Amino acid sequence: MTGLDATRRRRWLSELAEQDHPLDVLVVGGGITGVGVALDAATRGLRVGLVEAHDLAYGTSRWSSKLVHGGLRYLAGAHLPIAYESAVERHHLMTTIAPHLIRPLAQVVPDFGARTAAAMIRTGVGAGDVLRRVARTPASVLPGPRRLSVTETLQLCPQTSRSGLRGSTAHFDGQLVDDARLVVTVARTAAAFGAMICTHTRADRVTGTGARLTDARTGETFDVAARTVVNAAGVWAGEVDPTVRIRPSRGTHLILDAATFGHPAGALTVPVAGSISRFVFALPEPLGRVFVGLTDVDAPGPIPDVPQASHAEVDYLLEAINPALDRPVTRSDIIGTYAGLRPLVDVGDGRSSGAGSLADLSRRHRIQVSDQTVVGVLGGKLTTYRRMAQDAVDAAVAAGGLPAGRCITATTPLIGAAGIAQPPELPASLISRFGSEATKVVSSAQVERPLEPIVDEIDVVRAEVEFALTHEGALTVGDVLHRRTRIGLVDADADRARPAITEIVEQVRSQ
Repeated sequence: MTGLDATRRRRWLSELAEQDHPLDVLVVGGGITGVGVALDAATRGLRVGLVEAHDLAYGTSRWSSKLVHGGLRYLAGAHLPIAYESAVERHHLMTTIAPHLIRPLAQVVPDFGARTAAAMIRTGVGAGDVLRRVARTPASVLPGPRRLSVTETLQLCPQTSRSGLRGSTAHFDGQLVDDARLVVTVARTAAAFGAMICTHTRADRVTGTGARLTDARTGETFDVAARTVVNAAGVWAGEVDPTVRIRPSRGTHLILDAATFGHPAGALTVPVAGSISRFVFALPEPLGRVFVGLTDVDAPGPIPDVPQASHAEVDYLLEAINPALDRPVTRSDIIGTYAGLRPLVDVGDGRSSGAGSLADLSRRHRIQVSDQTVVGVLGGKLTTYRRMAQDAVDAAVAAGGLPAGRCITATTPLIGAAGIAQPPELPASLISRFGSEATKVVSSAQVERPLEPIVDEIDVVRAEVEFALTHEGALTVGDVLHRRTRIGLVDADADRARPAITEIVEQVRSQ
């Protein structure tokens, strides 16, 4: 079965509480790394349980730029292994694992006549295209770079400044329809291979032989035994294993109405002054939005459940993007913000692992084994989650002496990845979010008017809300608003949609 719902969750928790034999792998953390580990371990034939204190994609995994990067910025910083790994993992995602959730997106770097900068950009994107070809990603999946005229530039990014514009250089990367949706889809695929996915379940007293679990919905507490434990708690990894030292870095995005940018079809990409590897993007997104990002600043102190953008970061992003715009944007144009914490590994001397700036090293991952069979998977980035999971399970198999098959996740499609022709009665947005499962979202619906938008001007239909509860593990209105539909990224939208979503949640609970 591929569905996640309240009934299966209760059954899995009962099975864990009453188990006669220890799990092979207990995964702590339900972000992209944790669900990736659960899928990898389950496809190797191991008995797997995953616990998450809140909901799937509750932490950093839902706060990304929604890009599947090919490693261009790491190439610019001469970090070739990271760049190559990123290009290879992007290839797997776009060709086999999740082609239904990713589309090629033009990254448009305008040329305002600075010859040295333009030459560097062309050299960089050319080298990035070499990585694409080395990774064997065909141009039919991800086109190569090209030079755009002024007219072509403005067609993709209509609000680009006309002053001094000579055209642009465009290169292509992958864009996720949504990062939280990738997490949920990986989790569902893991469940289809036998993994037990238990959200709203806190793990305490984690050791090399198991943990104390608490069902946040009922307060029930019990112990679970495991041969190995994988700490995939991200920025909270140090709370699971005190030997882990994390140095969080905050990345902030601004949310604006797509009309403010002329409804762009490409990502306006503006180099940050003084850097050869940092850019600020204006990214076209679903639900009629544009995200402007990204910052990279130290975030010491207690780790919040929901990080907040600072005033300085908002100012920085506006100042960085405005020189490339025909009409500068202001704070009054911002309809929302979001921020996420990157889990950098702290080596204990005030630096992140390795040498260099936060921007260069924030995505490097590391596997750390403590207490003999507690495997920490630390750092990294969304694009390379599959490789991180493979390395973590390899370490768990070795540490626990587990009888396991080989890793097959590079060739295992996620649920919904099968090709589908768009039926005329289904909206394109539904296909983009569910792929070949889009027809199931509608055919399984019991809610009235399944294809009616949940509210006006938001292309989320009522059947999607029901499906989130019956197949995607959502338990609360917040789970639906913030991690299945992403309506909650804009407070005003959340306020409008909450009554209709609450009504459907109550209907499903009463069935």
